[in-house]
Amino acid sequence: MTTEPRIAPADPTDAGEILTVQRAAYLTEAQRYADPFLPPLTETLDEVRTALAGPATVLTARLGHRLVGSVRVHVDGGTGHVGRLSVAPDQQGRGIGGQLLRAVEAACAARVRRFALFTGADSEQNLRLYHRHGYRVVGHRPDPNGIRLALLEKPVVSPARSDV
Repeated sequence: MTTEPRIAPADPTDAGEILTVQRAAYLTEAQRYADPFLPPLTETLDEVRTALAGPATVLTARLGHRLVGSVRVHVDGGTGHVGRLSVAPDQQGRGIGGQLLRAVEAACAARVRRFALFTGADSEQNLRLYHRHGYRVVGHRPDPNGIRLALLEKPVVSPARSDV
């Protein structure tokens, strides 16, 4: 029997669990790129608490009492910048990342014209996830450590206008 995760807004008390899952999830990325200084791995508990207190929308996924994933989005102008999508390694490949992505998009869709995010250009599993959810690569750039990043965007599809 498969249990669906409960997706809900993060609470300030979730900060420690979010950081733990985030570090576990991004460890694979750090190994892929041989870079232990990826920002999700060096973020502090106080920085996570600040993100939870700030204007960003932060969602969590829970299976029972266990936090198994999280995602953030901050809105700047007409763009929702998605970041820190994290799923516990033992729960990856079960659709939780896609559920978090859909939920955070739904939470912000009325305020934005597009969503944007980035991932490692060699992170094939991440790129497949984002492509399945309508994101397309619009460019590449290096991060501060020289790792090549893929920049992806997705337009927000508005409902058909009745006055046209």
